[in-house]
Amino acid sequence: MKGLTKILLGSAAALAGLSSVATAQMPMSAPALLSPADTAGIDAFYQINQNRPLWLGSDASRAAIPDLLAALKRAPVEGLAAGPALAANAEAAMAAAGSGDPAAVRQADRALSTAWVAYAQLLQRPVEGIEYADPLLRPRVLTAAQLLGQAAAAPSLRDHVARVSAVNPFYSALRDAALRAGGTPDPRVMGSMDRARMLPAAGKAVIVDVPSARLMMVQDGNVVDSMKVVVGKLETPTPMMVSRLWYATLNPYWHVPDNLASSLIAKNMLKMGPPYLKLHGYEVLTGFDPDAPAVDPTSIDWQAVFDGKAKVHVREKPSLQNSMGKMKFPFNNSWGIYLHDTPNKVPFTQAKRDISNGCIRLEDARRLGKWLSGRDLSASGPEPEQHVQLPQGVPIYVTYLTAQPDPKGFAYMPDPYGKDVALPARVASAGQN
Repeated sequence: MKGLTKILLGSAAALAGLSSVATAQMPMSAPALLSPADTAGIDAFYQINQNRPLWLGSDASRAAIPDLLAALKRAPVEGLAAGPALAANAEAAMAAAGSGDPAAVRQADRALSTAWVAYAQLLQRPVEGIEYADPLLRPRVLTAAQLLGQAAAAPSLRDHVARVSAVNPFYSALRDAALRAGGTPDPRVMGSMDRARMLPAAGKAVIVDVPSARLMMVQDGNVVDSMKVVVGKLETPTPMMVSRLWYATLNPYWHVPDNLASSLIAKNMLKMGPPYLKLHGYEVLTGFDPDAPAVDPTSIDWQAVFDGKAKVHVREKPSLQNSMGKMKFPFNNSWGIYLHDTPNKVPFTQAKRDISNGCIRLEDARRLGKWLSGRDLSASGPEPEQHVQLPQGVPIYVTYLTAQPDPKGFAYMPDPYGKDVALPARVASAGQN
């Protein structure tokens, strides 16, 4: 008991330099941000740990408090309007614990934990409008008890607070630029910050940003290389998604999308007949399965296909003019979207590059392939669809950042799909309780 009293008294003495509240007033009521389940989770955490302080138990853990308070005070920029009130509540609780009273110290520690849970849950809330095609890449949404358990198990609580608060380099760069700018951030900044939370903080990854039409090769949150891409037009957008690249396909086929089979292939078949297919290297199949047999094109009602009353499976054979170029990088998703080479390099000289049918065309597919695989990728012969396994699966993140930090503050990208139109109301409702 004497040892515990000594720790509590030491904690109380150290609080004087941490709190801006000099008087020993009782803490005000904390903003009601947490669910009953999370409040019960905080109760359970302290019960399991026999009310041992998480934040006030040692000099090392107390070193995390200034960082937590600073994060809370800047939290309105991140969407947590109650952040300063949570910080003030914790500071008042710490001032009230200045006498070393064990009950007051427990209350102060709990106030800090409550604030931490509210802030951490803000950062981990799901990002809207994203498909996680690889479930292993879906971020975990942790309960209050899990968040506090993680904090308690961290070798350094201060480092843990810093790591969680940073989220990832893309997010922290946007947040820091917003703080430097001062005032209320542009909704585009807050919307981009919200979407940037999905991006990885560690490991090797590919990031495709639709508004800037660029692909970034990323290692541990740092961009090591980038290139231009072509993304989907408004009618056939490239959606936000998270998946994983496992292999490259050399000498790929191009499976013509239904809309192009109707508007392009059928139209030209009605004008030119079967010679059109031969001229452009197209073939008609019963389906897109690897073993799907060919179909006599004269047996197809091309007028019905053109009118949208029938569907047809058309495949372009590998060639120098194949729309897929020399290689493609498939990845699992609901839309059949992938990265691919292209023989048409003209769009990469243009500023507006949201012109595809949804797939992502690469400025330099060979360079990406070398970065992914560690070697030059080249076909071993003319055989189509040669699959080359990557040394490891590489996560791919397709995101939508219309605001990006630059030396003057922010650079604002086009909003090709109008995602920012509904931002003010949605951002205002996120984390503002």
